[in-house]
Amino acid sequence: MKILKILEKGPKEVRKIAAEIDTSYENTKKHLDKLLSTGLIKKEAGLGQATSKGVHPVWKYSLIPGAMEAIVRNLGLFSNIRINPADTELRNKLDVVRGRVAEELLAPTPSVVMLGGPEDGKVFRLSGIEVRIGRVDPRRPGSYDPDQDVIFSAEYTAVSRVSKPHGKFIEEGGQWYIEDAGSTGGTMVNTVVVTPEKRVAVRDGDLVELAKGIYGAKLLVIMPNTT
Repeated sequence: MKILKILEKGPKEVRKIAAEIDTSYENTKKHLDKLLSTGLIKKEAGLGQATSKGVHPVWKYSLIPGAMEAIVRNLGLFSNIRINPADTELRNKLDVVRGRVAEELLAPTPSVVMLGGPEDGKVFRLSGIEVRIGRVDPRRPGSYDPDQDVIFSAEYTAVSRVSKPHGKFIEEGGQWYIEDAGSTGGTMVNTVVVTPEKRVAVRDGDLVELAKGIYGAKLLVIMPNTT
């Protein structure tokens, strides 16, 4: 996790990474090789620091685009793993691991992650007290906030345009809710239909569906501070 957070800031060579995480070159290289094998990072030839003997080529490591989002998306799947109710030890271990990684990646920020479609793995952080949800509307760009609202690309045609939103995320008293704003395609939480204009609480691991079919959108809810 420390290595991934370092590489999130930009490409680094092994020795610099080792210095930042305060461990040996050999140990750092072992972890980098493992991350390479999982497809989370890549390495490319670059130039090291200038020395009295000149500048030498080095391998520089960087994140694969979407790597952090993929980790966050897969974290949410822990909530849907079917575990024998009697196996409390495994359940507790999963809760501990998931909590630590979610805290490292997202800090205390509630988020939703896109599942499927052209923006698969995209993370939207929820902030403010009301967040509009919908497809981009090039004709009315001033009617929504691209830095705050949950906005999908034009390919998600079954989702209403955000200028007249498909729905809204609303925060009240520390709890997040979703509301369908009278959309044509409808909204579901864990396959249960949300009645228009009626708020439904969303929790960690919930699956929100906006319309059905390949042109709809699915969002996985991530609430790092909940279990």
